Amino acid sequence: MSTTHSDELLAQVAALPPLPGVYRYFDAQDALLYVGKARNLKKRVGSYFTKQHGGTRVGHMVSKIARLETTVVRSEAEALLLENNLIKSLNPKYNILFRDDKSYPYLKITGVAARDGTGDAPGQCYPRIAYYRGAVDKRHRYFGPYPGAWAVKETIQLLQKVFRLRTCEDTVFANRTRPCLLYQIKRCTAPCVGFISAQAYASDVHGAEALLRGETQELLQALEERMLAHSDKLEFEQAAEVRNQITALSRVLHQQSVESLSDKDVDILAVKLAGGRACVNLAMVRGGRHLGDRAYFPVHVEDAAGVYHLEEGGDGAGAAPDHSIEAQVLTAFMAQHYLGVPVPPTLITSELVEPRLLDALQQQSGVRVTVVNQPREQRRAWLEMAQQNAEIQLARLLAEEGSQQARTRALAEALDLDAENLDQLTIECFDISHTAGEATQASCVVFHHHKMQSSEYRRFKIEGITGGDDYAAMRQVLKRRYSKVAEAQQEAGGAEVTNAQARLPDLVLVDGGKGQVSVAREVFTELGLDISRIVGVEKGEGRKVGLEELVFANGREKVYLGRDSAALMLVAQIRDEAHRFAITGMRAARAKVRVSGSRLEDIPGVGPKKRARLLQRFGGVRGVADASVDDLVTVEGISHGLAEEIYRALR
Repeated sequence: MSTTHSDELLAQVAALPPLPGVYRYFDAQDALLYVGKARNLKKRVGSYFTKQHGGTRVGHMVSKIARLETTVVRSEAEALLLENNLIKSLNPKYNILFRDDKSYPYLKITGVAARDGTGDAPGQCYPRIAYYRGAVDKRHRYFGPYPGAWAVKETIQLLQKVFRLRTCEDTVFANRTRPCLLYQIKRCTAPCVGFISAQAYASDVHGAEALLRGETQELLQALEERMLAHSDKLEFEQAAEVRNQITALSRVLHQQSVESLSDKDVDILAVKLAGGRACVNLAMVRGGRHLGDRAYFPVHVEDAAGVYHLEEGGDGAGAAPDHSIEAQVLTAFMAQHYLGVPVPPTLITSELVEPRLLDALQQQSGVRVTVVNQPREQRRAWLEMAQQNAEIQLARLLAEEGSQQARTRALAEALDLDAENLDQLTIECFDISHTAGEATQASCVVFHHHKMQSSEYRRFKIEGITGGDDYAAMRQVLKRRYSKVAEAQQEAGGAEVTNAQARLPDLVLVDGGKGQVSVAREVFTELGLDISRIVGVEKGEGRKVGLEELVFANGREKVYLGRDSAALMLVAQIRDEAHRFAITGMRAARAKVRVSGSRLEDIPGVGPKKRARLLQRFGGVRGVADASVDDLVTVEGISHGLAEEIYRALR
């Protein structure tokens, strides 16, 4: 056993059961180092502490382990699912991690009781098609997921061309008195004014669903039968309508190059590595249509690859089909990605997939999943396309990162900052925004690891100052941001603060010249913080871009970096992002202030039921605001006195 670990930890390792489970390693600061799975916890975890790892990444990680947590599960498949749930939520340093904050968009067809053209609500009797992003439920029908918003919108346009389904909101639909422009351009059948029966509209909905499921041949055959049936009954106008649908559908299918294969829903996954980075390209085929792709870039690839051999052989479970880093990345992506996304019945991959991963995916989804590693014909073309796109996206990322790293290094050298660990160089930038003193907002944006960290941005609502006093606003935001940093440093007594939010950044940028820098210096001096980290970005002559100068709080002479300086490009990028973030916050706050007094819910006497009736009658708040007192009185429950009150409040 290792002599560098506590007896308590080693005793805990020795007492582990020979059962499947998940283990987690923590360092002395209680930061999570690694999450792993095991068929046999005793053998797997024990292998980390009984073997000599030298100066490898494994050895570096093991030397930091101060605490261990384990969770016993019923099977290795359950262990794999739990492992990747924890990886996604806890972000350990030595695991391959895919970050994807965006949910996938779906195409939604409203209502579930509309299949026979019956139902009370417009969404049931005449379902609408819509773009949707969020959690799915059983009240509507969802198709997807799609790789991006553009794919959903393109599909909606396709369905509008062929089946002319409505896209308007129910409140608008219920209050139409004449067809809208979409009817005029033959993109809607105008069910809002009764130009199509509920039964005929339901048939169009069924056709749209069939197309989304990839049942194109069956759909064409059904439409031809409908056309002939109308013709036999001498209903030539209806037959012509169906003929036009067939023509439009045939044209769309030709343009979309839909293949007549058995593949309805397929995901294609390709991996490429270069320059120490990896890219997984995911292409989606839904309903037989290739919808496009999406690139993912994992972090911690090199550190995670260093411990992979223990993960595969430490408990005698046997080696994986492929020990390459590409296979590791693909395995991590599939395990993490399909935790929250439905698994299609067919996966086409550029690398071999472990059988236990396939078992876990099937166990979680309840769907039989087939993985194809060496596809042929059309599938082969799909995989080659995904591989090429992965290579292109990875090259673009490396070029961008190289440029960004060069900017970071140039700024560090220009300002004499520590250039040894540029990845950890942290910059925070502040900006103030308002309109003639109204709705003053301060923004704080954060830069580290060579890119802006939007998840760490903060906005501050500035109150208690004279409108338009930017100096007072800057003083307030800096005190609110760094007073806790000063407290943490005092409590640490000179030791390094481990909490990232409580650490002072390497550079504090303020958008302004000597005045703003003087305010920042006063705040930092009052809090006992290092004033040498404060830098102001002063506009140059004529406030022209590229002529900015840097102003320092510690008395250093101004620095002009030069119009083509990489350091100035980074400073301008961060400053502009702070400005953008402040302006968007200010505009939102200002809009809220200006309309808060005129919202329906703030009007005395207008409860949820009356508000719903008003919105339904007039199609929205704007329609209510435009209505006269006589119009408002016609709504059930609205008296003449209340109508006058609503009229005054909304004007």
